Amino acid sequence: MLNFTDVTEFVLLGLTDRQEWQVLFFVIFLVVYILTMVGNIGMMMLIRVSPQLNSPMYFFLSHLSFVDVWFSSNVTPKMLENLLSKTKKISYAGCLVQCFFFIFLVHVEIFLLSVMAFDRYMAIGKPLLYSSKMSRAVCIRLISFPYIYGFLTSLAATLWTYGLYFCGKIEINHFYCADPPLIKMACAGTFVKEYTMLFLAGINFTYSLTVVIISYLFILIAILRMRSAEGRRKAFSTCGSHLTAVGIFYGTLIFMYLRRPTEESVEQGKMVAVFYTTVIPMLNPMIYSLRNKDVKEAMEKVISRKCLTK
Repeated sequence: MLNFTDVTEFVLLGLTDRQEWQVLFFVIFLVVYILTMVGNIGMMMLIRVSPQLNSPMYFFLSHLSFVDVWFSSNVTPKMLENLLSKTKKISYAGCLVQCFFFIFLVHVEIFLLSVMAFDRYMAIGKPLLYSSKMSRAVCIRLISFPYIYGFLTSLAATLWTYGLYFCGKIEINHFYCADPPLIKMACAGTFVKEYTMLFLAGINFTYSLTVVIISYLFILIAILRMRSAEGRRKAFSTCGSHLTAVGIFYGTLIFMYLRRPTEESVEQGKMVAVFYTTVIPMLNPMIYSLRNKDVKEAMEKVISRKCLTK
């Protein structure tokens, strides 16, 4: 007979138990979090006030920034709190809420990146039909799918997490409530949770990544047919930002969620999780602004306008 524990809270072991490292990590992740908020909120405001950024591409980019703000805010504040705390606890309800929003936001982001790839195909492959095919109504329908599907998937996955049973051990070997360490720590109810996690992660990553790959194959064909060197350069520049974001985000998530939870994979996944929960949300606005001529020009106009009004 298993001695199930009525869990009311968990202990998050975090990245390290060394006090001197915890202070250093607190400073680093606080700076990263501030840069993430400033970069993504700034990107959303820039897109909103700049007429030249009034296109489907930037409409989707503003949603990517919106998701990144919440993605980082779901994990980083609690991590910063625990880095300065001796107890490092999170309530059972708080853990489930964190799990729900993490899974929800991950699914929104992967399918949003797919939608952005499709948008680039329409803009480069079918420029004459772009305005009519990618109308405001179509964009709203395309952006609605990631949110609705992400919500439903996350709700089901969180209910399966709720079905896990624990036998005394309440220490999570992570800095937030992630599925792999919870599955590894549980003593019953893990079969359904583990295999549904692997199945859903495999299906959703494969489907969304397939859309991205097919879109870019058609984009490559369209670029090779272009006669203008300037047109090719601009197309490659526009797509380069998106491909960089896709490669970083998918690579880190696949490394963590398409493997069975073991002590080794959980420990490795903890290091990788730092990257996609804190660093990637900070990098996305930089990737899309530094490599995008329209964004840089819009930023210069806003800054010059502010200087002239003073």
